[in-house]
Amino acid sequence: MSRPKNQNYKGHGLSKGKEREQRASIRFKTTLVNTLTDVLRNRPGWVEVKDEGEWDFYWCDVSWLRENFDHTYMDDHVRISHFRNHYELTRKNYMVKNLKRFRRQLEREAGKLEAAKCDFFPKTFEMPCEYHLFVEEFRKHPGITWIMKPVARSQGKGIFLFRRLKDVMDWRKDTRNSDDQKEELPVENYVAQRYVENPYLIGGRKFDLRVYVLVMSYLPLRAWLYRDGFARFSNTRFTLSSIDDQYVHLTNVAVQKTSPDYHPKKGCKWMLQRFRQYLASKHGPQAVEALFSDMDNIFIKSLQSVQKVIISDKHCFELYGYDILIDQDLKPWLLEVNASPSLTASSQEDYELKTCLVEDTLHVVDMEARLTGKEKRIGGFDLMWNDGPVSREEGAPDLPGTGNFMTNTHLGMQGRLHQ
Repeated sequence: MSRPKNQNYKGHGLSKGKEREQRASIRFKTTLVNTLTDVLRNRPGWVEVKDEGEWDFYWCDVSWLRENFDHTYMDDHVRISHFRNHYELTRKNYMVKNLKRFRRQLEREAGKLEAAKCDFFPKTFEMPCEYHLFVEEFRKHPGITWIMKPVARSQGKGIFLFRRLKDVMDWRKDTRNSDDQKEELPVENYVAQRYVENPYLIGGRKFDLRVYVLVMSYLPLRAWLYRDGFARFSNTRFTLSSIDDQYVHLTNVAVQKTSPDYHPKKGCKWMLQRFRQYLASKHGPQAVEALFSDMDNIFIKSLQSVQKVIISDKHCFELYGYDILIDQDLKPWLLEVNASPSLTASSQEDYELKTCLVEDTLHVVDMEARLTGKEKRIGGFDLMWNDGPVSREEGAPDLPGTGNFMTNTHLGMQGRLHQ
């Protein structure tokens, strides 16, 4: 990145002539206090920087990025934890816009069969600009359930289900005076989405999956899939007869922990290994392999949909939290992608998962310059895309369609390499 012409730039990573490998320590900064802080402070050779001190590594929040990125000079080795316009994937309306555009592109260039591989998100309309299109679709299917989501909120805030148009208009009136909006977008921006009415249930309860994808570059696309993750359950048995009950329909931990039935020690999560084993016992390994392969497709297609619009700066990486819903036909649906997945632990098991996740993320980011660049697995991360699909087999050519090609993904499978 070049230095801005004005005199207000902030320089980072300036090492007074020393090369990266010669520095005795890595200066890090973060404003978050959770498992991330624990890992960074305990990492050998890493030193915390406070306030305006120079840093080599900054796990920043998106508000800092928005206000400072364009005014900050960074040396080549410096890394920050978000891409400049990450919101192209992580805001609900932009994500859908980019997926729709990408689907049209695939249909033109590769045909309908290839375009159909993008049919993993529910029918969605951006409001208010697509309100008339939404009304047209709404009237074609009377009686079905829709879900309304503000585009720039998180943790289930502002979400509700509805079956009447009047509910949409009432909500718009109620929220016009609300100041509970984290991002700079006007409050009128939200999406109306067909609600998946047939979710797969375990013990009669709805759940979704949180899966972690680490992107190191968009041009070329280089993405890693984490083996561990979790299923987040609602505390209340699923029913469509009470669409106003958030404890039935929203699986966000921030929502569920306010439930009268919530047990802090027990929590409301299964690790992905347990979930995969459960499905295999119910449906057989072949059905589970097909489901997880369909999820791999979601990760890759969603990243490809924004590959040409996200600014691929060499200083940036991003750990995304994907939210996936499974329906009764074992079809996965992409609900949203989070730019700042929670790294706060809700249980000891959750703490261990997120600690390992952050440690392995730092291993892949490789501030210490230890990697050769040929690794396919680092800790719990598997390289699933490296300017093309990556083969699971060592030494095999990365060319799908040759022999028994299998993608290098192991979501929900045992094992983590220790660095």
